[in-house]
Amino acid sequence: MIEVLVVDDDVRVAGVNAAYVAKVPGFHVAGQAHSGTEALRLIEESAAGGAAVDLVLLDHYLPDRTGLDIVRTLRERGHQTDVIMVTAARDVATVQAAMRHGALQYLVKPFTFAGLRAKLEAYAGLRRTLDGGGEAEQAEVDRIFGALSSTPEPELPKGHSPSTVELVRRAMMAAEGPLSAQELADRTGLSRQTAQRYLKLLERGGRVRLTLKYGDTGRPEHRYAWTASR
Repeated sequence: MIEVLVVDDDVRVAGVNAAYVAKVPGFHVAGQAHSGTEALRLIEESAAGGAAVDLVLLDHYLPDRTGLDIVRTLRERGHQTDVIMVTAARDVATVQAAMRHGALQYLVKPFTFAGLRAKLEAYAGLRRTLDGGGEAEQAEVDRIFGALSSTPEPELPKGHSPSTVELVRRAMMAAEGPLSAQELADRTGLSRQTAQRYLKLLERGGRVRLTLKYGDTGRPEHRYAWTASR
């Protein structure tokens, strides 16, 4: 499990964000903090106890110090805890400073569960890649550096359901390889036509990648794969 510390001065917002994190498989909320001092204390205590926090969802506007100050302090103290800034601060100077101080990503408030989930899933994919170790070819290096640049959820046209998108997403992420529209329909209980319609929608939104499988005769089969780390 990836241990996450949620830091936000607003108790209600922290609770909502923590609930979002808890809904994403593979993530566990290690705690919540509502000030910079409390956040640093919890990180120090978790490291000393052998159950270090892996990721901090960090607000910038805290009552005692800024999120950027927290990131600087963590690095000065030798903590390699990863940070995703989750804040209403959207001025370019703050975004740039967050990047320079080692924040992996920057999520601007307000955001949806889907937006946060995409960042967390991308982070989990990045962790899996890095945990593999070894040497990396250029393509692998590019994938590591671009892992958190996840595509936002597509805007759904009229007649498309978010719950069906989620059903398709789960089925495709559980698959061991690309699926045809018929195979997706068999896994989800959707009709082939509905499965095809959602696959094309997700392909246009960059969430799904289309490949062609050529047989001995006839037209090539369209097969779809969920985009890596998205």
